[in-house]
Amino acid sequence: MKIAMIGGSGFVGTRLIDLLKEDSKNYECKNIDLLPSHFFNDITVIGDVREQAQMDRELKGADVIILLAAQHRDDVTPVSLYYDTNVGGMEVTLRAMEKNGCRRIIFFSSVAVYGLNKKNPDENHPKDPFNHYGKSKWQAEQVLEKWYASHPDWNIDIIRPTVIFGERNRGNVYNLLKQISSGKFLMVGKGENKKSMAYVGNIVAFVKYLIDNVTKGYNVFNYIDKPDNNMNQLVAHVSNVLNKHIPATHFPYWLGMLGGYGFDVLAKITGKKLTVSSVRVKKFCATTEFDAKKAHSCGFKAPFTLDEGLARTLEFEFVHPRTDDIQFISE
Repeated sequence: MKIAMIGGSGFVGTRLIDLLKEDSKNYECKNIDLLPSHFFNDITVIGDVREQAQMDRELKGADVIILLAAQHRDDVTPVSLYYDTNVGGMEVTLRAMEKNGCRRIIFFSSVAVYGLNKKNPDENHPKDPFNHYGKSKWQAEQVLEKWYASHPDWNIDIIRPTVIFGERNRGNVYNLLKQISSGKFLMVGKGENKKSMAYVGNIVAFVKYLIDNVTKGYNVFNYIDKPDNNMNQLVAHVSNVLNKHIPATHFPYWLGMLGGYGFDVLAKITGKKLTVSSVRVKKFCATTEFDAKKAHSCGFKAPFTLDEGLARTLEFEFVHPRTDDIQFISE
């Protein structure tokens, strides 16, 4: 099976290629990305999902397309880049697939399409994205839905993952784990808000499961590793894995948001991208709990529990000495 990944040089794509290459007799992988790959340059072509002629050429012969390419950070400017890449890139990809006779696509969307503080939404929950990333992902899904209406013989699988973490990732979960493990953690709010997470080892296994088993129809899956931890439970788990006492100072929500707005002003004045912002404080304090029964009842069995994924990440990043400085920057 020939698999073409668009945007596979990043965190998830790298782990997915690594998993599929373990079974090289059954899978032939190709990666198309704006950036070279840290580990798989032998199968990587430098390319732009927004360029029609290039995608027409590079998707030739593919059996399955995995679309990972996206603008995802909170601070992308201009905001039109979200829509040029996340929506425009989808349109380009579909046209290139049709030209090359490829009728299977796995698209990485996001739970951001639901918005903040929703009560355990499943895949049919109303969409209410609050930022340009979520809005552009939802628009890309709408492009897919419209396409499927006129291409009912295609197989379209959409994955809406929650925040993904794991070894080598430098995103919000890593920053949170680093701050907790430092012993200087500042908890905004009571710490009772639940934080949904997905370990990268599980989500790439889920993609492989879809490649092998879900070959018909239009399917949408939330992906979250269960059960969800709240912030207090997460601190306790980090403390247990690292075998150290980790105190947590609680600050009221209003004070945390006030500080976030202060950093917003500072970022605007200095023109620098700062690690603290009002959006990130709001996301930190939000309950991010999502229904994932569909993914976990379709026959897929996650190879790791959430706590095992957290432990593997903590041990790799904070316990065992690193042998290189390769890392992936994400949210």
